[in-house]
Amino acid sequence: MSEKKWIKAEDVARLAGVSRSAVSRTFTPGASVAEKTRQKVLAAAETLGYQVNIIARTMNTGSSNFIGIVTAGFDNPFRSKLLSPLVHQLALNGFMPLLMNADDPQQLAPSLRQLLSYHVAGVIITSGAPPLSLAEEYLERKIPVTLINRHAELAGCDRVCSDNAQGAKLVADLFAQRQWRQAGFIGESLDNFSTRQRYEAFVAHTQGMEVAAHFCESSGYQAGFAAARQLLAAHPQLQALFCATDMLALGALDGLRADNPAASLPAIIGFDDIPQADWQPYQLTTVQQNTALLAHHAVDLLVTRIAKFSLPSRHREVPVKLIVRQSAK
Repeated sequence: MSEKKWIKAEDVARLAGVSRSAVSRTFTPGASVAEKTRQKVLAAAETLGYQVNIIARTMNTGSSNFIGIVTAGFDNPFRSKLLSPLVHQLALNGFMPLLMNADDPQQLAPSLRQLLSYHVAGVIITSGAPPLSLAEEYLERKIPVTLINRHAELAGCDRVCSDNAQGAKLVADLFAQRQWRQAGFIGESLDNFSTRQRYEAFVAHTQGMEVAAHFCESSGYQAGFAAARQLLAAHPQLQALFCATDMLALGALDGLRADNPAASLPAIIGFDDIPQADWQPYQLTTVQQNTALLAHHAVDLLVTRIAKFSLPSRHREVPVKLIVRQSAK
């Protein structure tokens, strides 16, 4: 069995009748090359099936078109929903993603070194567990960082967040319209940026209502399942529950239905609008985060900082939308 033969830039140059450097300039964005020469090179490259060796270019130039995406909780449906538009926006701007899983604290340092070895042009850090010390390490090396749904006052670090205060107000307004006076809130730890913002804004807009709150040591479906049962046992008069995430809300729905599926449940509202929220068994009323717009702003902030690292820190908020389904009718 013969070994695979990789087409090199020298092969393209030979067929096109140009220099090796002309081939390199043709495939380098912004480089100067005559149009006639460019067309010769492109035609030869297509004939031979040539692809640029990005790793080799990185070694030669000291920079790359790789962008690190650092996230935790790959099983979290919202973060999975966010990854697709992020990858799309990066591709539109000529960048390729390198995905890093920050679930395991012991792997953070090795993963950091691995991203650095690829000479990443920038890093996007999503909501979840990755510590902000990770962002500081990249910034110290003059690598641009954009945070999504995270809070940090770091020089040279940009942030884009969904408008949590707007979302909480939309939920509070719904409670007022439906005249639900006995309200509950289920969230992750108050150390969690999104939970804290959503809870504080919700309480601020629920004047005249009683809000019984439960904050979970863990996050996700099982936490919501257990928290809803505990909250309703302690406050059986609850008319409606606002959950800081859809996964908490889905767990809450199932938790309250577990013992008596036919029982009348309090209204339940989530936050995120993950695909499962629209599933028939749930039909969850929720606050929809615009993942396409979050991704657009995150990549735009990163690309402009790659071009000029010295820009002041910037923050953008993305509007949210209330989606009313059966769980709050």
